[in-house]
Amino acid sequence: MSSKLVLVTGGSGFVGKSLIKALCMDQRYSLIASTRHRPDHFPVGVRSAFVPELDGDTDWQSALEGVDAVVHLAARVHVMHESDADPLMAFRKVNVEGTLNLARQAASAGVKRFVFISSIKVNGEGTPRDKPYTADDVPAPVDPYGISKHEAEQGLLALAATSGMEVVILRPVLVYGPGVKANMLNMMRWLSRGVPLPLGAIDNRRSLVAIENLLDLIVVCLEHPAAANQIFLVSDGEDVSTTGLLRRMSVCLGRPARLLPVPSGLLRCVTFLLGKRALSQRLLGSLQVDIEKNYRLLGWSPPVTLDQALLSTARHFLESGQA
Repeated sequence: MSSKLVLVTGGSGFVGKSLIKALCMDQRYSLIASTRHRPDHFPVGVRSAFVPELDGDTDWQSALEGVDAVVHLAARVHVMHESDADPLMAFRKVNVEGTLNLARQAASAGVKRFVFISSIKVNGEGTPRDKPYTADDVPAPVDPYGISKHEAEQGLLALAATSGMEVVILRPVLVYGPGVKANMLNMMRWLSRGVPLPLGAIDNRRSLVAIENLLDLIVVCLEHPAAANQIFLVSDGEDVSTTGLLRRMSVCLGRPARLLPVPSGLLRCVTFLLGKRALSQRLLGSLQVDIEKNYRLLGWSPPVTLDQALLSTARHFLESGQA
């Protein structure tokens, strides 16, 4: 049986690299991976497509030749310290115009399925505790990144309605796993160094998704007929407080968690006075998602537990000497 040819965009990113490795181990697929950086080192057998810019003018013709499915990961990602004078325009150029340009060319090239990795920010910035987002909620994006992802989703679904190409939209929450950067990496560094943290009394609930679980659902969505033209939220299926997450990660790191029980109300006041509202929401607020639709339509549930994924993340961190 011949393999399906899959184009993975954003092949140099955290999720992209892991997805390419996973698909290389699956004999059902052969791969093309796009990258903005030349040269890039992909596994043997993966064809590389050099795409320096992602916008409305990018020519994807050579990369799409013979492709059966696209997994679109490449994006202008959410940035903590925005420097662009018009952030929404900058996000739209890449995430909307670039995505829809690729999708239109893919449909014209005969691609059968387009899997778009969106963001939970399309739903919004946070939920009341124990009132999770669902895939069928009315979108309520707040920041330019979330708005651009929502506009891209709308354009893709409109294209699916007028072409023969099926679209699947995945909205992951915070993705973590071996090699993770940013906040999760900083958290592991603080814990491994024994830094006292004023985060010992936070009773929020956050959904996370292990890279293994996200990759597993992407592969399901490449094939499952019921995934066509649907939106799915993605998480580990287990929510955890910030305090609980720190404690469970400290166990995986083999270090005691030095967590001071500072009241959440006081922390909110301090972060507000320091102009750190976004940090306050991430540390103190809740953001939960309901993935029941994934099981109901696809028969999918996360194959890796939160504790298993935290352990593999911690082991990689310790073995890589990033502490």
